[in-house]
Amino acid sequence: MVLDHGLSVASFADHLRSTAELVDLVKFGWGTALVTPGIEDKIAVAHELGTRCYLGGTLFEKFVAQDRLEAYLDLCERLGVDLVEVSNGVIPMANTAKAAYIRACAERFPVVSEVGFKDPDRSLRFSPSQWVGAIAEDLEAGAWMVTTEARESGRSGICRADGELRYGLIEDVIASGLEVDRLLFEAPTKDLQSYFVTRLGANVNLGNVAPGDVVGLETLRLGLRADTLLHFEDQRRCADA
Repeated sequence: MVLDHGLSVASFADHLRSTAELVDLVKFGWGTALVTPGIEDKIAVAHELGTRCYLGGTLFEKFVAQDRLEAYLDLCERLGVDLVEVSNGVIPMANTAKAAYIRACAERFPVVSEVGFKDPDRSLRFSPSQWVGAIAEDLEAGAWMVTTEARESGRSGICRADGELRYGLIEDVIASGLEVDRLLFEAPTKDLQSYFVTRLGANVNLGNVAPGDVVGLETLRLGLRADTLLHFEDQRRCADA
């Protein structure tokens, strides 16, 4: 998943036309869709190239805070996006309430939910068992995929405020028996991308990738970069032995 933070139509089209075969999803971050001239043109480019797109969860939360869910879904329908993101990363909302929103939204769109909070301290107080429970509840409510929060900075959610990944949390999620293929790990930095590729394989779902980092990420997935080269060569030698 590529995060578009407000590129111009021309820049967006240039980036996506160069990398569309490597991109599954585009998220128009935060509320940028409301202030981006030509957002419909960007969505049309994505669809022309076979890429699905959706709006950021923060915009969903803005509408929910005003008790305007139907207006939000109408907006998504009018713009022609393919999915909606349901999150509770900013506003006070229990996960059970978020699951109810997932069910409501799933009547009109496939849903990508998000677990984790924008505030690093709040995220750290959310225990691994709570993460596992929230992910499982979102999937049971009908989420097509669940995103693990890291923000565009990689400094919250599954990460500490200094950018270090919460390795124990990730291992608990993996060990829980949840379908890893239905998890989308936000990984905006090369270090996070390298970790997930080596830990979970070349096809791991990664999100919040900057438009200019798509090709670099692909080289990590293929073992063409120093960060993952030896890992994949070791795997190849073991397979050949």
